[in-house]
Amino acid sequence: MGAESTVLELEGRSPLARHAPGAILTLVLLSLGHFFIDMYSSALGALQPLLVDKFRMSLTQAGILGGMLLFSSSVMQLFYGWLSDRFHTRLFSALAPAVAGVFISSLGLAPGFSWLLLMVFLGGAGIASFHPQASANATAGLARGRGRAMAIFISSGTLGLSLGPLYFSQIAGRFGLEKTPWGAVPGVLVAVLLMMFLPLHTAPVKPTKLIDWHPFVPVWRPMFLLYLIVFVRSAVQVTYTQFLALYLHLERGYSHERAAFILTLYLMGAAIGGFIGGNLADRFGYYRINVISMGASIPFLFLFLFTTGTLSIVGLVVGAAILLFTVPVNVVMAQRLLPAQTSTVSALMMGFAWGMAGLVLIPLTGVLADHFTLHRTLIAWLVFPIIGLFLTLKLPKD
Repeated sequence: MGAESTVLELEGRSPLARHAPGAILTLVLLSLGHFFIDMYSSALGALQPLLVDKFRMSLTQAGILGGMLLFSSSVMQLFYGWLSDRFHTRLFSALAPAVAGVFISSLGLAPGFSWLLLMVFLGGAGIASFHPQASANATAGLARGRGRAMAIFISSGTLGLSLGPLYFSQIAGRFGLEKTPWGAVPGVLVAVLLMMFLPLHTAPVKPTKLIDWHPFVPVWRPMFLLYLIVFVRSAVQVTYTQFLALYLHLERGYSHERAAFILTLYLMGAAIGGFIGGNLADRFGYYRINVISMGASIPFLFLFLFTTGTLSIVGLVVGAAILLFTVPVNVVMAQRLLPAQTSTVSALMMGFAWGMAGLVLIPLTGVLADHFTLHRTLIAWLVFPIIGLFLTLKLPKD
């Protein structure tokens, strides 16, 4: 009777009550932190037109600056994932918003290009330290609906990413680049909140070699295929995030404020797409969502680059939403393949793939744009979702 009554009691309670204690609090706090972390990670894209004017940078230098941010904030995530899998401390997640906020918000005070590179690197370190541990713990203790929970976590970050350009363009537009350090205030406050209330679910592991490759061996084929898919998707995602405002300002004649607003719309579409994709994957399967994402995004991105006005912007936003369906989907797929190293594989699929794509493509975009214009360069990058569609068709079905 006791066991039966317990089952009946659980069945009558909300699904949230079936999760481990603190699971929902962890998801909420880390989603909040993710919002502000990613808000700072998109600041450079919004401030870049102003920084180009102030420091008289070429597009190649703008690409190098963006590449530095992607290296520090994304490629280095694999290292922080390894650290967080081995050391039981929430400092990786909790202090990150303050570190990112202080250095990224202070770019307007840099005395020269070399200082810009250093400040971008340090701000990116805060972004990198947050993502692996936070993405691993965001769904810890959840009994079901991990795809939906990961979609909430990732979409909160993408929402912050989308509002970052609007936030910093308003500060810089109203008060000038010298006042942008005030933009760090929300990051410092949320860091205090995380230090006070964030629980941590992972257990410490004795440090060993950098990465234990043995668990990867049985699943290396699907893992490598997933990595390639994330890489080609990120190639479009990171170049648009970095250069969209600059492209709209230089080649379509938009004001700084209007270009930043359209960048916000683009990133907002991406945030909505990630949330929709995670929910659809729980219902229809991860394989189908991957195929739909790559295939259906292509015509909308073509629409953006080959039309003008409202129709072009609609193509941009809808294309971004569909392309980003797979962000939470592929992270959960990787975590299922290697459940014992969730921080490491989360970093591999989120930060490392994103960062490597940006490290290669952002400087290359700047160099090509100096020679062939940004418009032609962005058209050339439409080959990536086409490649992604063919790779996706090779994924094992659910």
